[in-house]
Amino acid sequence: MLPFAGKLVLAPMVRAGELPTRILAIKNGADLVWGPEIIDKKLIQCHRHVNEKLGCVDYLVDGTPSPVFRTCPQIEKGKMVCQIGTSTPSLAIQAALTVIQDVDGIDINAGCPKHFSIHSGMGAALLRTPDKLCEILCELVEKVGKPYGKTISVKIRLLDNKEQTLQLITKICQTGICHLTVHCRTIPMRNREQPIRDYIKDIYKICQAHDVTLIINGGIRSRSHFRELQRELQLPEGIGGMIADCGEQNPTVFLDSPAEWFDVVKNYFTIAEDYDNNLGNTKYMLSRIVPGKSKFYQFFARCKTMQEIKHVIGLLGPKGDPLGDPLPFIEDCRQQEKLAKQRANELKSKQRQTEKRQSLEQGDLQESKKIKT
Repeated sequence: MLPFAGKLVLAPMVRAGELPTRILAIKNGADLVWGPEIIDKKLIQCHRHVNEKLGCVDYLVDGTPSPVFRTCPQIEKGKMVCQIGTSTPSLAIQAALTVIQDVDGIDINAGCPKHFSIHSGMGAALLRTPDKLCEILCELVEKVGKPYGKTISVKIRLLDNKEQTLQLITKICQTGICHLTVHCRTIPMRNREQPIRDYIKDIYKICQAHDVTLIINGGIRSRSHFRELQRELQLPEGIGGMIADCGEQNPTVFLDSPAEWFDVVKNYFTIAEDYDNNLGNTKYMLSRIVPGKSKFYQFFARCKTMQEIKHVIGLLGPKGDPLGDPLPFIEDCRQQEKLAKQRANELKSKQRQTEKRQSLEQGDLQESKKIKT
């Protein structure tokens, strides 16, 4: 079972929580990492593939090149939680069993209020159907958690008031789960709003009574900031913290002294390249890490290949300043790409002309045979 008590962890984040970000976070002090939410029906379609070249395990859908889920057991073993989006007990079980041999815990998303999570009754929508949520958790505990010795957990948001929230948490803790994460905001609240931390201790008492660990999420910026919160709120040491947005912008915030963005960029790209991360996700993460006012924000935005990104990073100075202008190289790559497309189109045109000529010749030959007959 995963040791959640008192841990500082990386939150589940769509796009941002892919393998390179998780590895960088682990290497820089994250105690545990959550993968991005994966919808149950998507996960069930996957088949397991051992990627010996990368030392990873990939979960792939037939006919698609990029994995739906990729994990590196050598680095993530003992630290990896897979979050599932679901609203159906049977599908939740199938999805969990698909990946259970390669993860250390299964977490149910019952907190995200965004459309991609709440459609079909998933995500924060489960807070409006607590009986269904608890049924999912009970089934997972009995059919996945206990047989495989893995943790079953859930991530929720606060309800409209303290009484409703504590009632829900009591019900959830009675399902047999090992762990609860509470995002200390209500469903309508946005990340820019101050989290509600007034009754964390009351939540913790309920969790303790049912042998369930507790991690709080919402507005935690770094390890040092979490320590400040622990002192200000006089939190028990057993309560852990989860970092989301700030962990996306800088996966080294789990250190006492996080790295500067220009060093994070270099370290992140090295991992992304080593683990064959796709271009779109790599560019997305660079857009999150690099300050918008930096020239490199626009440089990376113009890149269309990993080779171009690597060239730009080679010009990233020790203080985030440019050591040269990467645009001529990028423009040359654009020109080479254009010429390659022209040659490819010319080749296709010649092939079509050849096929047309052969077809006409074949038709003439058949017509000639008919005349002779």
